[in-house]
Amino acid sequence: MTRPPRAAAAALLVLAAAVLTAGCDGDRAPAATPSATSSATPSGYEEMRQKVADAESAVGRAEKDATDDGDR
Repeated sequence: MTRPPRAAAAALLVLAAAVLTAGCDGDRAPAATPSATSSATPSGYEEMRQKVADAESAVGRAEKDATDDGDR
């Protein structure tokens, strides 16, 4: 039985934290009416996309580290 590499586990925690943070962040803002918004993109959407991209990068680095560690 092998344990997953620490980097992969850390990356999964970062990804989970980013998803939970992005999902909970919108609960504090008052709901906007469709006529009050200038576009169909929700508030905070770009920030959420950046968090997801950062988490995906962390997972990619962890997978690379795990692969590199497996070669040793």
